[in-house]
Amino acid sequence: HPIVHSRRTFRTFVGHIIGSPFIYLVGVQGDSLTVLQAPEFVSFQKGDWPVSGEKIPDLVALTMGFSIQEDLSWPGLQAGPLFQRPRANVLVVVRGVDSLALPQSVASYPLENPVPFTLDSVAETVHSLFAEDTPVVLQLAPSEERLYMLGKANAVFEDLPVTLQQIRARLSQDGSVLASLPLNSLSRNAEADLLFLSEVQVLHDITALLQRHRHLAKDHSPDLYSLELSGLEELSRLYGQDSPQYRDATAILASVLQKFGEDVYALYGNSAVVEVVTVKTFEVPLTRKSRSILESKQISNPGSPYNLAYKYNFHYAVVFNIVLWLMIALALAVIAVSYNLWNMDPGYDSIIYRMTNQKIRMD
Repeated sequence: HPIVHSRRTFRTFVGHIIGSPFIYLVGVQGDSLTVLQAPEFVSFQKGDWPVSGEKIPDLVALTMGFSIQEDLSWPGLQAGPLFQRPRANVLVVVRGVDSLALPQSVASYPLENPVPFTLDSVAETVHSLFAEDTPVVLQLAPSEERLYMLGKANAVFEDLPVTLQQIRARLSQDGSVLASLPLNSLSRNAEADLLFLSEVQVLHDITALLQRHRHLAKDHSPDLYSLELSGLEELSRLYGQDSPQYRDATAILASVLQKFGEDVYALYGNSAVVEVVTVKTFEVPLTRKSRSILESKQISNPGSPYNLAYKYNFHYAVVFNIVLWLMIALALAVIAVSYNLWNMDPGYDSIIYRMTNQKIRMD
């Protein structure tokens, strides 16, 4: 099958949406989008129809049965049953590589205009529609020590190593991927090599945690996972794309991602979508100055040992306006009552004093 190519930045975002009985696995690599696995009711047509990079979030939303603001006139995805949707969607973005040799896929499409994108809109839809079911939403970028969890993800992935220090410590523990991976030219002591191996370890730990919490695949809310891997980018920068380290890492990652997709697909009862986006460089009109991720010695949020994002409720703006205007209305009411009381004539305006005066006259 063709290999997926894409050039986009990937934010790790994992969201849990289990209301539908199927999961999709999709791969995007080197300016193309590859669907690794998908349930039968999600009909991806084989062809060379290009899909624009900024439309990837809309495509993910449609595969999960959600509506989008603008119609996606793309023949690669046909309309499916109204009452069937996947139970989970997993999007993995791999930076620093044009393509990965993924041996199995459902369909592959060219990717045009590879610009950075996020799945925030899909996550917001999941949270708004399944708030009572506490869907799992997970965004993870190990290299940047960035983690965002929502709903049941807080309980399921609380033991997931987040910082580079935690992940490297995990590599020396029992069940580490170092015992099963053919490292070949990769070193256990080099920083760039350890970064790549740490990301592979995170993929392994995610599937292990999902196997321990199989009930997530049986609830009524869908799941959404978003992961960003940049270990190959560091290897390419340090050793070059023609180096044996880069070639060995590329082969390892392709094998790991293929197994990762198959495991997630099976855990959700053949009802999941997994997208893999491989990005050499992103086409961005405006970029911010960045530095090597290996130069970072501290997490971005020193107040939290796990670098957790600050909690945010999507109803914050509504609640804020309700509280604000209610306080203003109460303040105006207090001012008006105080003014009238201050200027009140007890002898004429108060029935208490009026009755008292009449009784005194009668006496």
